[in-house]
Amino acid sequence: MSTNSFSHLAGRICLGFGSVALALAATLSAEPAVAGPTFEVAKPVPLYSYYALGDVNAPVTAPASRPTPSFVLMGGGPDVDAAFRWLIQRAAITAGSGGRFVVIRATGDDAYNPYVFYSDDSLSTSKDVKELWVGGASSGLTSVETLVIPSVKAANSPAVNAIVAKANVVFIAGGDQSHYVRFWKGTALEQTLKGLMKKNVPIGGTSAGLAVLGQFDYSALYKSATSEKSMLDPYYKDITFDPSPLSLSGGFIAPPELESLILDSHFDSRDRMGRLVTFISRIVAPTATPSGSFGCSGGVLPASSSGNKTARGIGIGVETALLVQGNGVGNPVTATRVTNPSTTSESAVYFVRPSVPPSVCKPQQPLSVSTVEVRKLADPKTVFNLTDWTGVPTYKYVDVNAGQLIPADWY
Repeated sequence: MSTNSFSHLAGRICLGFGSVALALAATLSAEPAVAGPTFEVAKPVPLYSYYALGDVNAPVTAPASRPTPSFVLMGGGPDVDAAFRWLIQRAAITAGSGGRFVVIRATGDDAYNPYVFYSDDSLSTSKDVKELWVGGASSGLTSVETLVIPSVKAANSPAVNAIVAKANVVFIAGGDQSHYVRFWKGTALEQTLKGLMKKNVPIGGTSAGLAVLGQFDYSALYKSATSEKSMLDPYYKDITFDPSPLSLSGGFIAPPELESLILDSHFDSRDRMGRLVTFISRIVAPTATPSGSFGCSGGVLPASSSGNKTARGIGIGVETALLVQGNGVGNPVTATRVTNPSTTSESAVYFVRPSVPPSVCKPQQPLSVSTVEVRKLADPKTVFNLTDWTGVPTYKYVDVNAGQLIPADWY
């Protein structure tokens, strides 16, 4: 999430209150008042919270639909300013057109609103945009709005969905992706988001927001899985997916342009290659050959070093964003990588694909899978072809042998 927090700048509007507990009243009497226990009136719990910065009633002439899709896949940590500007540009928002940028999350506050709207820490809308600011108003945004949607009931709220439906850009904040799957899947909000995707409204997400943008999502319903435990038991309890059981349909949101993919964030800083290889392995369908049985029970896709309907994953480092765009019918989906000028990390993106199915993938047994391709994108000029999985050469191959990643220093 953004490191800029200016919640006092935007008025908070809490709508849709539930029942209110009433305080007990002291009984009137003719006797002199005697000090007794006091009771506080319970505050109503808002169904959702809505924060707005700018003019939400300003006329918007930016197009409600776009010819091709756009997605920002952000790896968590410091937000990448240029990625937000790219979303605004892809929405065809310009000076004078107006445009609404809507952030959705299940917890948190309005910290994104000033970061996206203003150009610097003096809260100006100057064309001279400083680092750590997006300068959305100077690009034509008339409002940045944040919805905190913490329940199924809130996700079904007509008011919530009316706000999201009018967005020119949607961004899913970080937090806990289990909340997004538990609270938003199967609701009116999911249908609203799918409706926006059909119109190619640009959509982005970071960290937990990134995790729910693949065809397959690591749903993290319990504790966050680690690489070490994942490789030692690819079915251990903290590895949970959406859809569950794994399926080629029924996933939350599941943009068609990101088919066959599972996504992971904070990739280098939290040493997540082992767990991503495990996640992808779990997607590999079981196969029987004369030499034995391979793959993972419950898997749904083949492992292969060619083709675009094979088990694949993308790991994205901190302070890194992958800008994904469609290019028209019959053309491949492509991606480029951006980061902030002052980043101190490598800010790389890793494209991971097993070329052969796992040889051992069973509950309570260490995973074994060999010849997993890793392609690394760490510059801003290279265009990666997501459809054909080309654009950068293979960086290295990794194996998991009896639960151990080889080489361990994969980055």
